[in-house]
Amino acid sequence: MTIMSDLEGTGAKYSIDRLMEVRARTRMAVHLIADEVKPGMAEEEAKAIAKTILTDLEMRRGWHHIIVRCGPNTTKDFMERSEPGVVLGENDIFFVDIGPIYGDTEGDAGDTFVFGHDPDHLRAKQEVRMIWDRVREKWFAEGVTGRELYDYAIEVTEGLGWKLNMDLSGHRLSDFPHSAHYDGALADVQFRPNPNLWVLEIAIAHPDRNFGAFYEDLLLEDQSFPA
Repeated sequence: MTIMSDLEGTGAKYSIDRLMEVRARTRMAVHLIADEVKPGMAEEEAKAIAKTILTDLEMRRGWHHIIVRCGPNTTKDFMERSEPGVVLGENDIFFVDIGPIYGDTEGDAGDTFVFGHDPDHLRAKQEVRMIWDRVREKWFAEGVTGRELYDYAIEVTEGLGWKLNMDLSGHRLSDFPHSAHYDGALADVQFRPNPNLWVLEIAIAHPDRNFGAFYEDLLLEDQSFPA
């Protein structure tokens, strides 16, 4: 039987200080990439920019592929291919999701960005982070399991009028590779996840319109680390 200590294992090179350094570097990279994404740009162009930025930051390998999705592609599952030829509009929504490796340590960050003033787009960007914050607080305050976390995420998401994409339901993070310990979803874990080891992902979709939003970050016990 696989036990909790196996699923939350780390390698000899694991360091919380190093993980926090890579977290900060990865989150910075997401925003550097987003700053270069402009209306009229295809996703393929945005991903090429992302590769250049990550190379400049010496984050040259990724434990998962670079994802930049815009418009209708923001509702896609993690492994789904984007519809080709989708171009970011003047009033549009997109997200960036990267999983680079810096040294021996994995990073993972994702966030949503909006051009224009579409109220649904702006609400999606705001509320995907709101949902993430509420779910994180549930974990911190009540010690719930990974499965209970995502049961609660569904409840909060639907209460705000969105649909939760359960294909994006959290995972381990560690010194590379975390998959040596656990390669499944946080939503399948039936114990209280320990801090600094698990990424909480929230992906929402509009119930009627063809777009969504995404946000992810580590479950940290110490929220004094920069957001």
